[in-house]
Amino acid sequence: MPLYIKDDAVDKLAAQVQEATGAPSKTEAVRRALENELARSRKSKPLRERLAHAKLIAANIGEPDPDFDMKAFTNEMWGV
Repeated sequence: MPLYIKDDAVDKLAAQVQEATGAPSKTEAVRRALENELARSRKSKPLRERLAHAKLIAANIGEPDPDFDMKAFTNEMWGV
């Protein structure tokens, strides 16, 4: 779904970001600004919260298969 900027002040900010960053369009400038803000926000989360999220992902993956043969898997993957 497209994002329409209907606020003149926001449109002006997008144009300023476009000029400052050399983005080819306001859309690209807004995309870059949003990505940078998201990255900054993620970095500001305490390490404890980030680790808790990583642990949750690992727990959802489950325990490794004790019968898994990594050597056979690697050989098959490389066509050996």
